[in-house]
Amino acid sequence: MQIIPLSEGAFTINKTKKFVPFDLQADVLQQRPAGSLLVEIQPFLIITSKDILLLDTGLGFMEQDGILQIHKNLSQHGISASDVTKVLMTHLHKDHAGGMSIREKEGRAGTISFENAIYYINRQEFEFAFEKGTPSYHIEDFRLLKNSDQLHLIEGNGVIDDYIKYEVTGAHSPFHQVFWIIEDGYKIFFGGDVAPQLQQMKSRFKAKYDFDGNKSMELRQHWWQQGQLEKWTFLFYHDIRSPMVEF
Repeated sequence: MQIIPLSEGAFTINKTKKFVPFDLQADVLQQRPAGSLLVEIQPFLIITSKDILLLDTGLGFMEQDGILQIHKNLSQHGISASDVTKVLMTHLHKDHAGGMSIREKEGRAGTISFENAIYYINRQEFEFAFEKGTPSYHIEDFRLLKNSDQLHLIEGNGVIDDYIKYEVTGAHSPFHQVFWIIEDGYKIFFGGDVAPQLQQMKSRFKAKYDFDGNKSMELRQHWWQQGQLEKWTFLFYHDIRSPMVEF
């Protein structure tokens, strides 16, 4: 099994929900806007014996040459967007779902970003996103999937193809879910925005931006202890320095 972080860079974000690029080499951390957070945006690609899996899809930014950033990141590792077989979505906030489709431009119809993949999304999260809308959800990111055969809506807790476990946690958003990929003795855990950074796993951190901050904190502590005992590999979507931690 191979894990490939697909970094889209560092950003600051405040209550406006706008992601502003931050250059770790040139920008001064202390000069970022008051009350803002500094985060990485980092989907992950996992190559297993059965699939090429994408875990969340990034911001959906386009490069100057008109190529979707996540497509370019994949190509740097010799992977085409058409090679991806499953897209596993923890939730549909715009910093996780922006790369699900290529948005309309100059009057042309948009397209689904990963044309051969099945998108696995929690049913209630999908419905809630259309109901809630901006600023947290950008509906155009996933509208194309609504009547597509590529959409597979899942509910509750379960297993996909006997080796991908999913569990609804809520906590960060009402219907957030997390994933374990279990193969050949490895157990990879992707906690999305309930477990976004290494430091949050090690402390009793409670985020004001969470739907249920207490539950998020409790889940992180539980997973961190269990992961150490069971030798998990943790993937952190928003961690500037530590995208992966392996026990």
